[in-house]
Amino acid sequence: MLMMDDKNKQDLNELGRMPASLFVRWHIDVQLLLGLVMTLLISLFVLYSASGQHFDMLLRQLMRTGLAFVVMIAVAQLPPRFYAKSAIYLYILGVIMLILVEVIGDISKGAQRWLDLGFMRIQPSEIFKVVMPLIISVFLARGGVPPRFDSVVIAFILISIPCALVLLQPDLGTAGLIGISGFIAVFIAGMSLWWLIAGGVAAAAVVPIMWNYVLHDYQKQRVLTLIDPESDPLGAGYHIIQSKIAIGSGGLFGKGWLQGSQSQLDFLPEPHTDFIFAVLAEETGLIGFLILLGVYSYIILRCVIISFNARSTFERILSATFTFTFACYIFINIGMVSGILPVVGVPLPMVSYGGTSMITLAVSFGIIMSIHTHKRSLTFRS
Repeated sequence: MLMMDDKNKQDLNELGRMPASLFVRWHIDVQLLLGLVMTLLISLFVLYSASGQHFDMLLRQLMRTGLAFVVMIAVAQLPPRFYAKSAIYLYILGVIMLILVEVIGDISKGAQRWLDLGFMRIQPSEIFKVVMPLIISVFLARGGVPPRFDSVVIAFILISIPCALVLLQPDLGTAGLIGISGFIAVFIAGMSLWWLIAGGVAAAAVVPIMWNYVLHDYQKQRVLTLIDPESDPLGAGYHIIQSKIAIGSGGLFGKGWLQGSQSQLDFLPEPHTDFIFAVLAEETGLIGFLILLGVYSYIILRCVIISFNARSTFERILSATFTFTFACYIFINIGMVSGILPVVGVPLPMVSYGGTSMITLAVSFGIIMSIHTHKRSLTFRS
């Protein structure tokens, strides 16, 4: 009888270890996955209200999120060395696709951003949200850190090429996000503070040139609207004014789920995509914002821990770059709908309705999981 009891206890212990071993076998970081699932629940909660209580949109979002999670798990199966070896090929392919967009790309709403492959349309600029941190991390890891001056110069050339091509589409927002992700990689690699200051001065000197010769009229209008949205309350300033009203009227506890006047009465533009944060703030108030911020902070903290524990320079730079780029997306969207940044069309990560941005983030998180779960170190020869 005693032997039977011991066997039962052993079987129970094995049963308890099965879920953990399953996650390990599939290279899934449970803590990071938990944070992402929590954002999904928040997304579905807010989206149902923001979409005008359309269950079909909720179902489509759930399907897209499911696809994104499948992509994330698939990406996590490949070791970091695979992505390091593929970086240069992905970069060259991405640049070629951006050039093809300029030559034969589809034009939609006055912008030429899509490439029609026959069976599907893709937006090559989205690829660089992953490829840019990847190529810069590989390049700087090979050259050694902190990077030398010539390495920084070459890194910024690598960043500038796709950014310039995306600006031609024109897509200032995506070009800025790609540039930010590349810059974060260079900064994390240990770029000198003096180089950072010099770069800031140089960027400031370029601003007048960009204003006069690069930016389109509607892009200039976005900047002017940020400064004084009340100058055109029914035109260019309408989006920001309605968004600020929604956020401010939420108060501490909000007006209640499905009770937001700005979103339910269609005063708030694009409530299910770019301005979904305003819906959350109006209906759940400061409490809802703090809950969302807490979930985001949990995800970022987990990714930072993974970055610190990474086994190679390349893995540390790449995972940290993905992490802080994700944080930048959050800051840009919330700043945009709050009226402290220009409206550039950046969705709220993992919450806004959409598929492309979610797939891009899923690839990033999949690579972070790969870095954490594949224990073999990756080193480069100088």
